[in-house]
Parts: sequence; structure tokens; C-alpha cells
Amino acid sequence: MQGSTPAQQRFGRLLIGVVAASAFAYPLLFCAVKLGFAQLEVDIDVAATVLWLTVAVACSVALVGALRWGAARRVRSFWLLLGLAPPALYELWLVWPQLTA
Repeated sequence: MQGSTPAQQRFGRLLIGVVAASAFAYPLLFCAVKLGFAQLEVDIDVAATVLWLTVAVACSVALVGALRWGAARRVRSFWLLLGLAPPALYELWLVWPQLTA
């Protein structure tokens, strides 16, 4: 963006960050649906649950990373990873009987 003002450059970077983050919305929704179906079966598929949970976490972190990149902020947040703990503990609670059997 040669010849543009810093405000225009920041706005352009912000828009690119929003577009990049929106690219992770559909895969994240897909992971949520697949994770739900993997857990609703009579015999919970532990491998599929772990796989889709891992992919969902990666998409979540990438989405937040793209938004923070667009806002020109470093991705160094410990709270981002800490925020993933409650869903991970819930998923572990769901599959614990199959893991210990």
C-alpha cells in the first residue's frame, strides 16, 4: 500500500484479518457437528472425538490469531489457551468411562 496513510494501512490490515478469521468459521462449525455426532453414537468413538476436538482447538486458536494479527496485536495470550480448558475438561468428562474401561 504505497502512498497510503498509516490509518488506511491499519484499516486494510484489519479487514484482511477479519476475512482470514472468517475463513475458519465454517471448519469450526463442521468440527462441532462432527464432534457432536461422534459422541451421540451408542459406542462413543474416542479416536474421532479426540481428532475433531484437536482440529476444533486448532481452528479456534487460528481464528483468534487471525483477528489479533488484523488488529496488529501479538498473539501471546495465556488467557486464550486457558479459555480452552473448560470445553476440554467437559469432553474429557464425557469420554472418561470409555478411556478407563
